[in-house]
Amino acid sequence: MDITSDTHSQHISRQFNNELEDLKNHLMAMGGLVEKQVQDAVNALLEGDSALAQKVNEQDRTVNDMQIKIDEECTRVLAHRQPAASDLRLVLAVTRAVSDLERIGDEATKIARNAMSLSESGNGKKGFVEVRHISERVRHMVRDSLTSFARFDVELALKVVHEDEAVDSEYTSAMRSLMTFMMEDPRSITSVLSVMWVLRALERIGDHANNLAEYVIYLVKGLDIRHVNPDDLDEEALKTPR
Repeated sequence: MDITSDTHSQHISRQFNNELEDLKNHLMAMGGLVEKQVQDAVNALLEGDSALAQKVNEQDRTVNDMQIKIDEECTRVLAHRQPAASDLRLVLAVTRAVSDLERIGDEATKIARNAMSLSESGNGKKGFVEVRHISERVRHMVRDSLTSFARFDVELALKVVHEDEAVDSEYTSAMRSLMTFMMEDPRSITSVLSVMWVLRALERIGDHANNLAEYVIYLVKGLDIRHVNPDDLDEEALKTPR
């Protein structure tokens, strides 16, 4: 049976309801912080703001602490409640999701460190247009994946999965362009390499957002689509799970 936002509020134990709701709320809080990290890291790069980049670095410990806390909460629920069916899927999905959120935070930190390096070197802004464009798409992916998790929205989750393909294509195109530029102007190699690392981090953030969307489909439909062709997802995700 598919689940909805009301599915996890129908237990005899009100405490169990609260525990499941707390898991979800804490995941959303972590997601909000990570999403802000990505935004701030990109802005720090584009605006040459070392102080903002340093702030992103400092938030990494907070994200790690949140991951540990949520993992501990999931362990307690599994041990004390022994959830089944959709409740078990929710706990497992949260456990997987916090791991991807923590990695998004790590990628944001990498962007921030490259932002500081580029700001200190004072080199040109080649590749910043590509960074701005891809970062916008990736940030929307993160936001939509979190929204789909909060609302158990399979349709929005599918949108994120398909968007990941577009991001991968743009990333490949941008990397080719920057490699060509480096060959034409060897003096730019150091700065352009830093921008390429930023683009790589953004592409990885898109991958993690895609993972979050896949967990939503698993949570709602009970389907593991990790190895399903994206072109087949719309039909596959709408099937009634066994």
